[in-house]
Amino acid sequence: MSTIDTKQISDFVNSFWDENITPTLMEYIEVPNKSPVFDPDWEANGHMEKALQMAISWLEKHPIPGSFLHIGRIKGRTPMLVMEVPGTIDSPDRMPTVLLYGHLDKQPEMEGWREGLGPWKAVMEEEKLYGRGGGDDGYALFASICAIKAIQEQGIPHARFVITIEFSEESGSPDLPAYMEEFEDIIGIPELVICLDSGAGNYDQLWSTTSLRGMIGGTLKVEVLQEGVHSGMGSGIIPSSFRIVRQLLSRIENEKTGQILLDELYVQIPPQRLEQAKKSASVLGKTVHSDYTFPEGMVPVDPDPVELLLNSTWRPALAIVGQEGIPSLQLGGNVLRPYTTLKWSLRLPPNLPAASARIALQRALTEDPPYGAKVTLDFEVDGEGWEAGELAPWLEQSLDEASHTFFGKEAMYFGLGGSIPFMCMLGEKYPEAQFVITGVLGPKSNAHGPNEFIHIPYAKKLTASIAYLLGRHGLLE
Repeated sequence: MSTIDTKQISDFVNSFWDENITPTLMEYIEVPNKSPVFDPDWEANGHMEKALQMAISWLEKHPIPGSFLHIGRIKGRTPMLVMEVPGTIDSPDRMPTVLLYGHLDKQPEMEGWREGLGPWKAVMEEEKLYGRGGGDDGYALFASICAIKAIQEQGIPHARFVITIEFSEESGSPDLPAYMEEFEDIIGIPELVICLDSGAGNYDQLWSTTSLRGMIGGTLKVEVLQEGVHSGMGSGIIPSSFRIVRQLLSRIENEKTGQILLDELYVQIPPQRLEQAKKSASVLGKTVHSDYTFPEGMVPVDPDPVELLLNSTWRPALAIVGQEGIPSLQLGGNVLRPYTTLKWSLRLPPNLPAASARIALQRALTEDPPYGAKVTLDFEVDGEGWEAGELAPWLEQSLDEASHTFFGKEAMYFGLGGSIPFMCMLGEKYPEAQFVITGVLGPKSNAHGPNEFIHIPYAKKLTASIAYLLGRHGLLE
């Protein structure tokens, strides 16, 4: 639009990031405010409160005229920030609400950080800021404020904004529903929802997420003895608990291909998503898999980038993420162990109900166990997937204009294999709203893993794109 000076937006965003966001992100990274599921004593440890106060202090230093900050504190729950920014659209008939979302809790440390890096150590290398939580999702609050200020600087009319920042997303957002209810009147009914907690296929253009997989997770325990026995005496008589676990997993997963064997866990992939996967694959090519740190000689599960994208966004997949009952290498002796417990995570197609997946998994893993072993399947977490509705013409055009303006390439759309429980919740609560799900988690950014980073140049361009989008929305008639 001629009334939006995109160069001015870009200049403002770049300067604001350099002076006010990047230094604060470096401080934030060094706060070990792990999400409650990873730090049950989070309240006593005080790290979450430190992150909260850091955010409040920053907002006070960078005020938006007329805004009001609500600090949600429900006993026993993590806090929540809700910031209202009054709209400036000069129309008695139209004052829409735009909801912007992020979170300020973090994943745990993880092992494998390379020398010189660490989860709670902010390190800048080649415009990449390393450390836990910068891109997932510490930047979201600050980028949202920056985008709003960028359009206010030009006097562009805009909607009423509500920024929501939660502190339990990495635990599955267990505290969010209570706060959504508490602040229901303040949030209202948003016309547009912008979530800055997603990923990007590359750092060359603007990416929007069209779907998110659901997830169920828990533990599978197999017990064969009440106490361990000498392996020389018991092996051949007593079945290994590990072998039984292997047999049970083979009921639900093809161990050669990784394909899930339960028909109940599949859905028909919508034609539109198939086409988007093909287009994304044509842009990304081998980088769909080559950006991962495979050891030499390792290959992905399929050579076709389209199949890899569909595998990671619309098909179920199992991951074993923890274990108990198996000693370390140093402590492992010649003992037939009494039990093996595996912690598992199963990703689900975006529109498959988690409850139906639970039923299918319970039946497959616990009925008729080998040798009559004691099998316990516990479900600890689940989250529903999400699929975006059709984009309004103005929104699709605006996203493409923003991508061409700030990146020099067209906007792209793809599914994401991860889960954002917030999105399913909002999708059900506000079925008429438009959704823009985007983020900075591009190739090798490694959120949740070692060597996590946020790509600062991409984050700046993304922020400028969001500012442009907010301005275009405000100019709608």
